[in-house]
Amino acid sequence: MSTDAGSLTAQDLEFLRRPLYGFLSVAAGPLPPQPRPVWFEATAEGTIQLFTAPDSVKVRRLRRDPRASLVVAAPVGERERWLSVAGRTTLDGDGAHDLCARLAARYWDLTDPVRADELAAILAADQVRLTIHPESISRYVH
Repeated sequence: MSTDAGSLTAQDLEFLRRPLYGFLSVAAGPLPPQPRPVWFEATAEGTIQLFTAPDSVKVRRLRRDPRASLVVAAPVGERERWLSVAGRTTLDGDGAHDLCARLAARYWDLTDPVRADELAAILAADQVRLTIHPESISRYVH
């Protein structure tokens, strides 16, 4: 395992561009933390973006304490690998729907009418873009 306060490497970004679930934990939550599976996107700038409802519990907690972490692991059947990104977050209304549409295309088959309808319902609701600005990155590659 390695830990650094640097930025995501090219290998990290390649791993994070796969349609894997991330497990998000936010500060000011219950002890022990209770991570939730989320869709995410690693940006070329080295941040991690997610979308969520503006009135969600995670947003309320992040407004009190902006620290969060995301852990992503390789699926069963692959060599062990995981990456953890922790840092401060920002919340922004701009770009949330575009992010949602990109992630839905990455995680779902949008030719499926049920999924297309689910995406339309998500896009019809208010969303915010949550960005994690990495301060600490831990990784394990076996």
